[in-house]
Amino acid sequence: MQTGLQETGVASQALAEDLAGPGFAFVHAPGMRALLEAAGPLDDWDALAASWDRLELDDYMADHGRYRRRRHAVYAASPGAAIVPRPAQPHYQSLEYNALNGGIARWFAAVEPGFATGPALGTVLAFCRSLFERLAGAVAWHIELHQFRIEAGAGMEGLPTPEGMHRDGVDYVLVLLVHRQNIDRGTTLIGAPDGSFTDSFTLAAPFDAALLDDHRVYHGVTPVQARDPALPAHRDVLVVTFRIAT
Repeated sequence: MQTGLQETGVASQALAEDLAGPGFAFVHAPGMRALLEAAGPLDDWDALAASWDRLELDDYMADHGRYRRRRHAVYAASPGAAIVPRPAQPHYQSLEYNALNGGIARWFAAVEPGFATGPALGTVLAFCRSLFERLAGAVAWHIELHQFRIEAGAGMEGLPTPEGMHRDGVDYVLVLLVHRQNIDRGTTLIGAPDGSFTDSFTLAAPFDAALLDDHRVYHGVTPVQARDPALPAHRDVLVVTFRIAT
């Protein structure tokens, strides 16, 4: 057991070095799950994953798309204190960061209460905080959590990032795959601020993950298509953003 803890500690340090170096890291599912389990329990993960079936339609899509469903939660953490949920508040991005849907306060349905303060999301948040504080130190955090489902079907691609290559306007980002069903494509792209392409990775298995330094890299995801247009097709991800509170 101690050896496992040592290994995950080394892996966490390697992730921090990747974020400090190229500004991003891709983690395959077995390694990511081990890192999360070292941070805390995942007892309600299967039930949480099933909650993606109950996400609500995103009505703010400026392209009039009907392919995105989501829920949202906000948390805060002071130095040395626990991460605590905050009352519901809108998600806001300036047009600088989201030229398609930015510039307005967007109120999304809340993450279901039983999960917002449950063990699995608590573990994800604890892992992120531990990792990001290796880089930023003990600071106050504003944290937002997004459940996304991107759907595709006959004659309809799903656009995980309809705004294109972008930054989120935060400090650090975790993108964690929850489920893919009947989906092709959906490759995560990493780019530099000068517009050059850096790397790519397809989140294919549950717990595959991408971690980003949002100041230093741009990211986007290619459209998803249904393999069989007659069957349900979707890509489910959990996105967590950490921004140093001011």
